[in-house]
Amino acid sequence: MAAIAQPVLTETLDLEDQVKQNGSVNIQDLHTSAAKLSIAENATVDGSSDPVKTPFIKPSSASRVPVALSLSPDQAARYEKLLTIVKSWTTKPSSTPNPPEHPLTDSDRIWLTRECLLRYLRATKWNVHEAGVRLQATLTWRHEYGLETHSPEYISPENATGKQVLSGYDVAGRPCLYLNPGKQNTERSNKQVEHLVFMLERTIDLMPAGQEMLALVINFDKKMGGERPPLWQGKQVLNILQSHYPERLGKALVINIPWLVWPFFKLINPFIDPATREKLKFDQDLRQFVPPSQLLKTHGGDVNFVYEHDVYWPSLNELAAKKRTMMTDRWEKAGKKVGESEYYLRGGEKRGTADEHAS
Repeated sequence: MAAIAQPVLTETLDLEDQVKQNGSVNIQDLHTSAAKLSIAENATVDGSSDPVKTPFIKPSSASRVPVALSLSPDQAARYEKLLTIVKSWTTKPSSTPNPPEHPLTDSDRIWLTRECLLRYLRATKWNVHEAGVRLQATLTWRHEYGLETHSPEYISPENATGKQVLSGYDVAGRPCLYLNPGKQNTERSNKQVEHLVFMLERTIDLMPAGQEMLALVINFDKKMGGERPPLWQGKQVLNILQSHYPERLGKALVINIPWLVWPFFKLINPFIDPATREKLKFDQDLRQFVPPSQLLKTHGGDVNFVYEHDVYWPSLNELAAKKRTMMTDRWEKAGKKVGESEYYLRGGEKRGTADEHAS
């Protein structure tokens, strides 16, 4: 099996000059494989710096995306077997008898990347059949949960106070999603879970080439009032994360846990799989996990971040939409193949489908 090509970016855009001259970046210019080369260190979408009001465009120079490990011959063979099975799919199951199934869409096919299949194989300990079953279950869930119908406008009221913020990258280049329960502004409902799923999807949109994981940064704020999260909601979120986002969590950094929340963690602990439990870090210095230049001051970093919903929300969603458009364009130009390389789709020059890597 051939090794995955190392990152090579050939185009150069003068986005740094855009930031200097205009105070912001034309997001349309991010619609290219090489845009990140020329973006200024710690540049934000609107050029804001003190205070920062919009997302960072790329990881800082202090971040290093790890190089993907090569597959063993046995793992490569199992991957090839799964890929052959997935390529044969034309429909996805329905959870109800009417209709019994749904047609497989281009949106489904672009989601079924090489790395996606590998994530499900790792999550099932390289059991090809079980990985296929779980992939189909997630395809069904994504369709029936309405993942693509949850628009920024629909979710917007849930984030009006900035209770979830996507900002910066950790030392491994994983985008950081900040959860701020103390800024809760809505009544308990399934829409709160839809909000989290929406933000997880935007976090995935902003992953740099070569990075498949995200970092959750949860600040409970010891002064927060209210009750602890309900157990049903915690179990629902865990089920979604473990069933439909396997191998996506890189770190979960939790700080300022009030006494009333600790019992919740004890209750939810049995439902957390061991691999996820190992990624949880409680009340540690976050500067060892996130470069201070991209870590919010409220969490021990240097970034003076101010949440203004009318500024942040459209900038996040426009940036994420452009990233998705870039990926779709590259996928279509490469032949619209199941098993396409996420590294290529996210801007890497070398196209690498499963067929090529296994040769």
